[in-house]
Amino acid sequence: MAQMLALVILLGILYIGDVVATKTKAWIPSVFVCAVLFLLGYWTFFPKNIVEIAGIPAIVATMMMYLLITNMGTLLSLKELRNQWKTIVIALSGILGIIVILFTIGALIFDMQTMIVAIPPLVGGLVSALIMSEGAANAGYDDLAVFAIVIYVIQGFAGYPLTSIFLKKEGNRLLKLYRSGEMKAQEITVEEEEELEKPRLFKKLPDRYNTDYFKFFRLAIVGCLAYFTSTALAPIITVNALVLCLLFGVIATSLGFLEKQPLQKANGFGFAIMALMLFIFDGLKNATPEMMLRIITPLIVSIGLAVIGMYIFSFIVGKILKVNPNMAFAVSLTALYGFPADYIITNEVVNAVTTDKKEREFLSSHMLPPMLVGGFITVTIVSVVLAGLFVTWIK
Repeated sequence: MAQMLALVILLGILYIGDVVATKTKAWIPSVFVCAVLFLLGYWTFFPKNIVEIAGIPAIVATMMMYLLITNMGTLLSLKELRNQWKTIVIALSGILGIIVILFTIGALIFDMQTMIVAIPPLVGGLVSALIMSEGAANAGYDDLAVFAIVIYVIQGFAGYPLTSIFLKKEGNRLLKLYRSGEMKAQEITVEEEEELEKPRLFKKLPDRYNTDYFKFFRLAIVGCLAYFTSTALAPIITVNALVLCLLFGVIATSLGFLEKQPLQKANGFGFAIMALMLFIFDGLKNATPEMMLRIITPLIVSIGLAVIGMYIFSFIVGKILKVNPNMAFAVSLTALYGFPADYIITNEVVNAVTTDKKEREFLSSHMLPPMLVGGFITVTIVSVVLAGLFVTWIK
């Protein structure tokens, strides 16, 4: 397949996803539509490496991830990050719900080995799925090795629409409070407004020198620092470099090294999201129809039980912490997909709920930070820890 034809097909799929999400006012998220179309494509005429043919090999996607996650960190402040402790507790409670339900009801329906392999991919991303798949293969469980990968690939089909539904409920609730005057938007001071345009350390830099390349350069420096810090800490403690990108992005913004959303200001955000989403959907190439038929029952039951466990535990903890159940469940659901789907779905919902710019800013300020933090806690941190522990239990 020619490169430009591959690119046209893939961009067409992304656009169809956007159209459906817009038409249905985010009741059907774009990521769900795209995932279905990619799956159908791989089952029919897509070459397995269509994303790479189009120009997005893994190394490019990794670069985009470093830039995007550092950019996401600029949306949060240190104060706001401290304020997200409830989000962290709720995200952890959702994971606990998955573990409890699958180790009790799930183990009774199937067996303990299946549930051990299922849990880390259910609360995580590609890394945890690969760890469990390799562990199962080494122990002689070939079907479970495939099962771990397919759970990672398919779980978003449950997470995408559910998140959209519950975020819409939360968005409408917040909007009602905002319009009635019970909740107010955060006031931005003149100093903060200036820093949105140019970071504190570069206030005196003439605009003609604050070019797009300079914004990319500073983002790359922060991402590079996160990478080398992760490498330096490796002998003592394993800390994912991408987690540090988020944290370093927050710190760099607080110190005045980065402005808010530099990737958008450098006109690179849309391209970066496009590249990363194509790479995420590339994971569907391994889910063949035969594979799906072989493991469809434990797959559906495991994901269903996981969602029930997340809902029960996040509902209870949300009530205790006085967090609306809709928001609490949406945060726990980030375990099923993580970044960048959490960012995309939240933005789609905000845009679907209102067309007013100030109302959208209000909703984003209340819904986006917990969704981002929840996704990083579940997918990037906890899932890898669980995979490292659970893989030793496969016998």
